Amino acid sequence: MEHYTALSPYLKRRFGCKVYKLSLSAGCTCPNRDGTLGARGCIFCSGSGEFAASGSASIPEQLEQAKYILGKKAQGAKFIAYFQDFTNTYGAVSRLEPLFLAAIEAGDVVALSIATRPDCLPEDILRMLSRLRARKPVFVELGLQTIHDNTAQYIRRGYPLSVFDDAVQKLHALDIEVIAHQILGLPGETAVMMSETSRYLGSVHVDGVKLHLLHVLRGTDLAREYAEGRIQTLELDTYIDILEQCLAVLPPKIVIHRLTGDGAKRDLIAPLWSADKKRVLSAIQKRFEQDGVMQGSALRG
Repeated sequence: MEHYTALSPYLKRRFGCKVYKLSLSAGCTCPNRDGTLGARGCIFCSGSGEFAASGSASIPEQLEQAKYILGKKAQGAKFIAYFQDFTNTYGAVSRLEPLFLAAIEAGDVVALSIATRPDCLPEDILRMLSRLRARKPVFVELGLQTIHDNTAQYIRRGYPLSVFDDAVQKLHALDIEVIAHQILGLPGETAVMMSETSRYLGSVHVDGVKLHLLHVLRGTDLAREYAEGRIQTLELDTYIDILEQCLAVLPPKIVIHRLTGDGAKRDLIAPLWSADKKRVLSAIQKRFEQDGVMQGSALRG
């Protein structure tokens, strides 16, 4: 039984083979770090882009580096070029477009995925994305994290919900797919508040959702608050409880790109249980089977 619309089988159905994401770097920064909006970034963000290839290498070199890491799994597969770290539309089109084209023109790359902020999509960037979309599918990943204003201010997100709404509408008008990120376990949020964010994502018809566990990573302001005892992280059982509630209010047509996040182990402070990704995913699957979880079940009737 498929309890939710999982990314891997969805991509296989869509592209006809196994598809992997290759994490790349466009060498961008973020307006929440360069002084435009702030200098310290979101409270939870380490800013390291820990899973992306080295931004000092060319895009073809980064693609090869990422495939080398995959090893034998890369043989016969296709790939999504994923510009992951920082804000990948925060820069001049004249610099960014050649980087994206170098990735999308690779013969074994079937789509382009660009992580960015909804307040970094000016008209010239949107026109660039439309040109890229004319070549291959384009996914734009937006870090919403929450719909609740108090939480958004606490994490220093730096934009109101209306900006996200506007970005989703503009991207969809260009036939560009939107992947929203939501963090579960943000300080001060209840399970009901988190499920409200998930329900909202369904209401604006995002194409995919990444559900992340709040991690406390070294080098972040969140780490200082954790050390001072001002915040707590979720236990595994509680996380799965909330995850089930969120899935229940997400329409089945939305592709679930992640059920949890996995920050770099070298920087992880809490929760330490999240470092064992295999155990976590096994526990989630076991609970889903026990509880009969079905994506969108709360929307029926």
